[in-house]
Formats: sequence, structure tokens, C-alpha cells
Amino acid sequence: MEIRYATEAGTPGRPNDDYVVCGPDWVALFDGATAPGGVDSGCVHDVPWLVRNLAAEVAARMPLRGTSLADLLAEAVAGLRGRHGGACDLGNPDSPSSTVSLCRVAGTALEYLVLADSPVVVRNPGGEPRVFRDDALDHLPGGRPYTRELVRKTRNAPGGFWVASTVPEAAYHAVRGTEELRPGAELAVLTDGAARYSEMYGHSWQSLLGLLAGSGPRALIGDVRELETAAPPPGAKAHDDATAVYLRL
Repeated sequence: MEIRYATEAGTPGRPNDDYVVCGPDWVALFDGATAPGGVDSGCVHDVPWLVRNLAAEVAARMPLRGTSLADLLAEAVAGLRGRHGGACDLGNPDSPSSTVSLCRVAGTALEYLVLADSPVVVRNPGGEPRVFRDDALDHLPGGRPYTRELVRKTRNAPGGFWVASTVPEAAYHAVRGTEELRPGAELAVLTDGAARYSEMYGHSWQSLLGLLAGSGPRALIGDVRELETAAPPPGAKAHDDATAVYLRL
């Protein structure tokens, strides 16, 4: 399997809240939620700390077979809780959080899990791209932009949206399943900053995969930055942290 990736912070000089870890037959991608200004998270740790420690918990488990990705992520979040220590209020609804996208290949079978808005795109030779995305955040009442109070009320709650933070149960609300792969199959695993190429600027997923295959993840992020500069996204960050992973069997 070929695996390539690139990542870039949305603002030069500021921490990149995205994180990616890869093995010979798996990928784990995380996109930490930027903390709003003036919010007390109840945690002594920042978002980059959470993302890196969650990645470490997941990466330690990904090579082990026999555990579903949902169970694996639930165990990782439980392990992450233990890393916080007694100084953190793990019941605070503003505790640092992250999206999670996991892909693991065994033979010709892909197992995937997508928690929150970091999509996985799969295309078999001769077929159309299939996009796996958790869109629960898009369906909160009232439409965007959401109020801070609405997000606090609906995060990791029934009828709301789920992210990796302090609640292991969130893993079981992820979009997950299996997909049969043929030789030459392509996959893209993207944070929403890189997925803007298709989700915000209208390029087809087929075009996105073609760009990844021909020019690589670095080129995709570069094109996104050019699009953002030419037409700043309304109601969103001008430039978001962006990570793109490309896999080919």
C-alpha cells in the first residue's frame, strides 16, 4: 500500500490542531476543535495536547486485530481520560475535543470510522467515489452560525453531535462500516480544511482524488489556499488547518 500525506496550519506561526498517524495498513486522522476565546474548558491542557495524546492512544491499538474500530476508539478515549489527571474537570462541556477518522485495511476489506466532519473518500477502479462523512453537526437546529450555547448543549448528547473528548460512548455514534477494495483502489482521508476543495468550492470528489494521485497531498492543500484567498469562505475561518492523506492499493 502507498500512503502519502501533507498537513499545514491555517495560520503561520500558530499550532496546527490537525494530527495524522499511519501504519503499513492503517491511517488515523484527527482535527482538534479550536477553542473559542474566553471559554473556560475546565482543562489544564490545550487542544494540541489532546490531539497528540488521543493519537497516541489510538496508534497503540490500531495494529491489534480483533477489536472493532468503535471499540478501539472508545478504549482510546477512556485511556485519554486517564492521561488528564485530577486537575481537569472532565465533565465540563467545553473540554477540548477532536474529530477522528480511522481506516484499516485487511486483505481486500477496508474498515472505516468517521466521527464528526473529517470525511473518508473511497474509489475502486472504474467506479464512482463513495464519501463517508458524519454530518450530524450540519443538522443542529437554527442553521449556521451556531451559538456557543447551542454547541455546548448538543455536543456529545442524544440528538446532537458527537466528538472525541471525554465520553467513550461517542465512538459508537460515528459513521462506520466496511468496504470491499479492488487492486488499484484509492482512498482520501481529509480534515475539513482540506475537504473544502470539494465541500466548499464545488470541485468533484473525482477531481480531488485525481489531484492527490497526480500531484500529491501538498498540491491539494496549495490549491485550497489559493481558492480561499480568491474567494474567502463566508461565515468560516479564512484559512483552516488542513490535512490530506492519500492511500492506494
